[in-house]
Amino acid sequence: MKRYATAILLLTIIIMATMLCGCKTENTDIKKIKDLDFTVVEDADLPGELKGIIDEKKEAPFKLTYSNKDALYIVVGYGRQNSGGYSISVDELYLTKNAVNINTNLIGPSKDDMVAEGVTYPYIVVKLEYREERVVFN
Repeated sequence: MKRYATAILLLTIIIMATMLCGCKTENTDIKKIKDLDFTVVEDADLPGELKGIIDEKKEAPFKLTYSNKDALYIVVGYGRQNSGGYSISVDELYLTKNAVNINTNLIGPSKDDMVAEGVTYPYIVVKLEYREERVVFN
């Protein structure tokens, strides 16, 4: 009887392991195919609808994409900051097999910088040619 229970337990473990291995997962191949050309867009050049979306979301950190027939806009906001003097760098923007990957970094003012007092909402908008791949924010 003990032998029979051990065999059933072993068979159950094998079946469970096979089922787990058979689960389909999305291919997250992050091998860079190429860097992508982009432009940082100033507020005055933003599409009106996108500017409105940014204004609604800027209080808290956010990440979003916006596209029209010609371009893909990628937006990264860092939320409310208690002073000026912040900048944002685009450390990477590249294409993989199935996605556009972007990595940005908020750069704060140094202790020696003279900065504007008051609340600011740093964000960056990058524009690139229209693409259908999903965007991955790193």
